[in-house]
Parts: sequence; C-alpha cells; structure tokens
Amino acid sequence: MGFGVWDSGFDSGLGIRDSGFDSTFRARRSSLDNLTHSLFALTLGRTPLGRAGRGTTAALLIASNIPDIDIVALAGGGVSYLKWHRGPTHGPLGVFGLGLVSAGLAWGWQRYRDRKKEPLLPAEPRAPFAILVAISMIGVLLHVLMDMPTSYGTRVLSPFDWHWFAADWLPIIDIYLLAVLAIGLLFGAASTAARRRNAAIVLVLMAANYGIRAVAHHEALVAAPRLFGSLLPAACAPSTKSGGMLDRWPRPEQAATAIESGGRCLVEIAATPTFLSPFKWRVIARLSNAYEIHEVDLLDARGPDAAAPLEHLRRVTLRFPNNWTPRVTQAAETRLGRVFLGFSRFPSARAFTDPTGATTVRWSDMRFAGGIFALDQPVVRPDPFTAVVHIGADGRVDREQLGH
Repeated sequence: MGFGVWDSGFDSGLGIRDSGFDSTFRARRSSLDNLTHSLFALTLGRTPLGRAGRGTTAALLIASNIPDIDIVALAGGGVSYLKWHRGPTHGPLGVFGLGLVSAGLAWGWQRYRDRKKEPLLPAEPRAPFAILVAISMIGVLLHVLMDMPTSYGTRVLSPFDWHWFAADWLPIIDIYLLAVLAIGLLFGAASTAARRRNAAIVLVLMAANYGIRAVAHHEALVAAPRLFGSLLPAACAPSTKSGGMLDRWPRPEQAATAIESGGRCLVEIAATPTFLSPFKWRVIARLSNAYEIHEVDLLDARGPDAAAPLEHLRRVTLRFPNNWTPRVTQAAETRLGRVFLGFSRFPSARAFTDPTGATTVRWSDMRFAGGIFALDQPVVRPDPFTAVVHIGADGRVDREQLGH
C-alpha cells in the first residue's frame, strides 16, 4: 500500500507552500502534550521542591512549558517550525537560558503580588531568586527528559549537535500518564500531608509506567523477526542502526543505503508505541528499497506465528516503497528536502513522472503512517508529516509543499 499523488493546490511559480501544515499540526499536537507537562509541574510542586517558598510552583509550571516556546517559529511557516522544533530550546542552552527566564518571571510575579498586598497571599516567604533559578532549570530539564522517551524524540544536544534522539517507549500523548497525574492532583488535596503522599505515589506510578513500556518495547523488538517471518531479508552490511537504548537520526548514509545496496536487504527494525495500549506496538522494518510495517500485540496469546502462511503475512503487512532515484536525490538538496529529511526518522521516498517529463517527489514519515489508532485505517493524506517537491521537465525545482 502506498500514497496517492496529490498535486492540486500548488502555488504557481517557485516557492514553498505549507498552508495545510500549520492548522493540522496544531490540531495533532493539541494542548494535551503541554497538559502533561503542566500536571507534572503541579505534582512536583507538592514534593520537597515546592517547599522552598512562594513562587516555586509557579516557576515549575512556567519552566515545564517554556521549552515549547519554539512554536513561535510557526510565524515563518511550517518548514521554519520543523527546522527549529525541539532544537535549542530543548538543548543545554535552553536548560540554562530558559531556566533563568522562568525564574525571573516567577520572581517578578511574586514581587508584583507583594506590592499589591493581595489579602490571599500565603504566610510563607518568597523563595530566594537563586532557589527559583535552580528549580526552574530542573523543570526545563525534566521537560526535555520527558520528551526523549517518546517516538517523536527531541534534539537534546542542539545547537551543538542537531541530531534527534528517541527511546520509543511512549507515544506523543500518553493517556495513562495523563490519568495518573490528574487523579493524583484531584484526590487528597485537603491537607499538606495528603498532597505530599499522593505526589510520591504518582511519581512511583510514573516510574512503573516507564518501566513497563521499556520492557514491552524490548519484547516487541524481540518478536519482530518472527512477526515478519520469511518476508524479512538478510541484514545489510554494514548496518546503519545507531545502537543503544536511544536511536539517533538523521544518519548520513540513509540515502546511500537505498541507492547503493545491490539487492533487497534489511537496514534496521524499530518498534514504536501505539496510542491506546502499552502492549501493542508498531514494528517498522526499513529495507534498502522499502518499508514494511506490522503491528504486534504482546498480550495476544497466539503471539507472532512463524508458521503463518506467507499470504497471511502479506495481507497484514503494509508496504511503502522507498526509491531514491536521481530526481529524489536532487529534491533532497532543496530547502524543504533538507529540513524534512533532517526531521523525518523514516522517510519513504516516491517519485512520479508525468507524460510531460515533470517529476513529483514525495516523502512521508513512516512513524505516522496509518493514523494513531489502527494500522489498517485508510491512508489518504498523512498530514502534516509529508513533503512534496515538484521538478519541471527542464530539471528545475519549481514547487515545494509541506503537509500534503
């Protein structure tokens, strides 16, 4: 199964269009991601971190959300946003710089309230500015560390190293993590002791959630060879897999593997979490000329059946071509191509040449193929994680579009 061609709506003349990207990305990103960070900050405010004085919870709340200030890059369009998304605001400079900003905002707000002499101010003194700085930096750092175990990943070393890192344990939005955080804040709010007890319980449950998902991720990778069975070719040599608990991309040899491999071979296998169940995983096999995607439910008593008929495996496995032709290589040198391939972990490339000799090059990120609920959903337009470059019959790039 592949993607159809969709060319209508291009602007005339040279330029990059991403009109469908901004609104679609906002809808998919939604406020739930920042809701998770906010609930976690409020939970931390009930731990000993919140006992340093007035302003600590406010500092944690600001610091736990401020790395996502990179959303201002949307003012320059979707391509600009992909270029800067989870970049320096999620790196070492962001931890220190945004920690200082968060502490300054919390400090200034508390001073303003003191000058206004609000009658409902608690009796405890304001936290010292140095304490607010330290707590704010912790808040920013924990935001970054919570982003990294997701399949989306983050550029934790930028701007010194622009590679993405991900552990593939959690989906972008973890409904179980949200539920634990929300319930912990709703119950036991009547007393300080109850709040601290519930915060400790929530942190333990969060650690258990991460641990269960880490083990399940490992088991999904172990099951992958049996899942694909005889459809899985031999590994390419040398392997381009980054290795270790964290995956790292983009890899410079990514395109070369597709072009230079003499035959069909296996580049790498990854397992990404699904939205509803921590035991159901999407297994992505990147081959030298295609992607094959399968889902595995670790709680299914039948398990991956190595003896399943070949036709059955073909029926339940989605295939997406990844053909790096000279036109695809040319499109990869455009601004859109460089930005999208820098962001996309599993870019599937297709090129379509019409009767006039013009070529449309399309990349789609396989992490987001099929929707968030089921792999067998119709794949029509996987916005916004698709990029299109149009090359005229004369060999010149005349159109670039993100989000269709």
